[in-house]
Amino acid sequence: MTSDTDRKSPDNTLKYLSLVTLTGQNAVLGLSMRYARTRPGDMFISTTAVFMAELVKLITCLGLVWNAEGQNVSKWWTALDRTIIKQPIDTLKVCVPSFIYLVQNNLLYVAASNLDVATYQITYQLKILTTAVFAVTMLNKKLIPTQWVSLLTLIAGVALVQLSDVKEQKSEGPEQSKLIGFSAALTACCLSGFAGVYFEKILKGSDVSVWMRNVQLALLSIP
Repeated sequence: MTSDTDRKSPDNTLKYLSLVTLTGQNAVLGLSMRYARTRPGDMFISTTAVFMAELVKLITCLGLVWNAEGQNVSKWWTALDRTIIKQPIDTLKVCVPSFIYLVQNNLLYVAASNLDVATYQITYQLKILTTAVFAVTMLNKKLIPTQWVSLLTLIAGVALVQLSDVKEQKSEGPEQSKLIGFSAALTACCLSGFAGVYFEKILKGSDVSVWMRNVQLALLSIP
C-alpha cells in the first residue's frame, strides 16, 4: 500500500508541475506576442519568428532524443536514420500536422496584432472545443454531459467577450481590425484542434516516441 502511494506521488507532482508550466507558458505567450506586435519601432516579420520557434523546437527535441538514447551519439544517429531517413512514408504522414501548425502559428501573430490580450487569450481557448469535436469524430471518443456543458459555457464566454463594448485604447503601430483578428484566431483554433487530434492518432498508431515525432514536425516545418 505504501509502495503504491510512493509511486503515485512523483507522478502526481509531475502532472501538477506540467499543468502549472503549461498555464504559465500560455499566459506569457499571449502577452509577449501582443507586446511584440504593437511595440513602437521596427517590426519583425512574423514568419521569421515562426521559423526561429521551429528551429528551437528541433534542437530541443534532438537533445531529448539524444538523452533517450543514453546520450550516445552513435545510437542517436542510428535512431534518427532508422525512423526518419529509412521510413520516408512514415515521415511524410507528419506533413499534414506540420503544415497545419505552420499556418496556425502565422495566424496567431495576425490575431495578436489585431486583438487585445484578453480577447486574444479567451478567443483562442476555443481550441478546446475544436479539439473535443475532432476527438469525437476522428478518434470516436465519448464526452460526458458535464464536459459538453463546459464546452457550451466556453462558447458563451467567448461570445460575451466579442459582444462586449469595452474597447482597448489605441496603441502605436499599424491599424488594427477586430474582424481580421477574430477570424485569424478562430481559424487557428480549428487548425489546432484538427492537427492535435491527427497527431495523437499518428502517435497511437506507431511505437515512435513523441520526441522523435516532434523532430519530424520541426524538420518538415523549417523548409
